[in-house]
Amino acid sequence: MNAILRTTQLLAAVLVFLFAGLQVSSSQAPDTSASPLTRHYREGERLTYLMKGSNNGWNYEVQANGIVKKDVVGQLTEEYGWSDFKSTAPMSLSPASLDFRQTLSLNPAIQPSIPNLSLVQPILIGPITDMLTFYSDLWLAIRQNDLKRPGDHAYVKVGTPASWADGSYVILGESSIDFDLTLKEVDSRNQIAALLVKHVPPAQPKAKLLVPWMLTPVADTPNNWVQVGKNQSGKYDAMVGKETFDFELKISLKDGKILSATMDNLVQTRQRECTDAALLDCGQPADHQIHRQIELQLVP
Repeated sequence: MNAILRTTQLLAAVLVFLFAGLQVSSSQAPDTSASPLTRHYREGERLTYLMKGSNNGWNYEVQANGIVKKDVVGQLTEEYGWSDFKSTAPMSLSPASLDFRQTLSLNPAIQPSIPNLSLVQPILIGPITDMLTFYSDLWLAIRQNDLKRPGDHAYVKVGTPASWADGSYVILGESSIDFDLTLKEVDSRNQIAALLVKHVPPAQPKAKLLVPWMLTPVADTPNNWVQVGKNQSGKYDAMVGKETFDFELKISLKDGKILSATMDNLVQTRQRECTDAALLDCGQPADHQIHRQIELQLVP
């Protein structure tokens, strides 16, 4: 469970970094009138999504109940509450988690942001950050001038690592990614667009690889993911590897709302237990995978 939560924290950290570099205002927002993905809001519209997740064998489902409403400056946004959490383990949402509200928007003039995750139980952090990522990836696609026709492609370079180190368990935690976006289909007959967004390792990742053994690729690209933490025995768990996210979204051409979405998140790691902080006196390597799959479906 801890590895899964750290993965969701990683995702949130990447988003924080990305959108800090894409500061926007209504005067700076791009002209998205020609984008087939543009969201057209209607105040008072209600949306219900069912999210299903599989996290390394832990399965769950949860419902997000939303309404379109105006924020404090009069911009239309979507506000979601979470309910009906079901899991293969005996868990339920607390009153505080049930009362929590998450604000999301596909307006290109409104910058995505991470809500205060300290207000909810750890089991709800994954659904909240995954929902944010679905919206943020579509938000990023809407802002691209080159995504208008089937087959159109855009590549957004980020590269600079985002950190999820907490100073206690995680001493070092960094991921370096770029965004690869493709408008796969624009189905005028059924009024549905299909979008593929890949979070991929840059050609030259900038994650901080501290020692030579971390430079050896774990998979088929240079390593773009690293984590070092202190374990209960006082030794250091050092991991390095490749992380990718593949998102596929179906979007309504009528109003731009998400109809369905899937996420496949794979971290291929190589781990060593080390006795020293310099990570030079280490045991034999062991390869592991963290695999998360998420499905999101708009409920009619």
